[in-house]
Amino acid sequence: MNENIVQKQPRWLISRMRRPDAPIGLYCFPHAGGSPGEYVRWSDDLPNVQVWGVQLPGRGSRMSEPAVTRMSALVEQVLESVDFGERFALFGHSLGSLVAFEVARGLQARGRPLPQQLFVSSAPPPPSMSHSSRPLHTLPDDELLARVEAMWGALPSAVKTTPELLRVTMGPFRNDLAILETYVHEPSGPLKCSVTAFAGSQEAPIARDLSGWRDHTVGGFESHLLPGHHFYHREQRPALLRIVADSLRTGSSTAPEQRSA
Repeated sequence: MNENIVQKQPRWLISRMRRPDAPIGLYCFPHAGGSPGEYVRWSDDLPNVQVWGVQLPGRGSRMSEPAVTRMSALVEQVLESVDFGERFALFGHSLGSLVAFEVARGLQARGRPLPQQLFVSSAPPPPSMSHSSRPLHTLPDDELLARVEAMWGALPSAVKTTPELLRVTMGPFRNDLAILETYVHEPSGPLKCSVTAFAGSQEAPIARDLSGWRDHTVGGFESHLLPGHHFYHREQRPALLRIVADSLRTGSSTAPEQRSA
């Protein structure tokens, strides 16, 4: 992707450094409540890749814009607004995996260039997602905060005791949960690009069901378990990005399913 494309869509894409001569771009979709800033730091580990973080409406630098709370509407906006270029890959973690997956499906349905690789991380393969009888995104603030901390760990005390910080943190998270909890997978033909699936070895049942992503592609497929829980990608960043770099360097794989611990 080049500088001209970036200038046309500055709201959607952020980067830590510009590499106009990079042979491939990696577009990263963050997890629920997450920031693309976490992923653009991967530029340090991927010197031959232009790493982009996808900034969604209603958070970060786009806080003043209306949030999107339905998957179909979000994917449509991405497809209308972002030109991925000719050589690129998509990476998503948790909710971001499902967004990246649906974006890839949308590109294929429209006859646009497909990613060289779709990397999905810490997400069950559709349509195997299960939702609570009482959706989290409908809970009162205090109850939602308690559930979030029980599942993913305590928020910093400064966030919890500062109303504005709490609003900025929990608002996007609630919106993202609405995307996740209202998402309905509509079956269609499998992707023609390669898919690589990751999970933390201790995040059952996602780790157990990871190979189910194989059903969503007629291209190459690999699955990798790395030590850790849902946010394994932070502690295992070097190992994760070595696999990503190898996949991008070797191109689309037609190898049979592989799994590593």
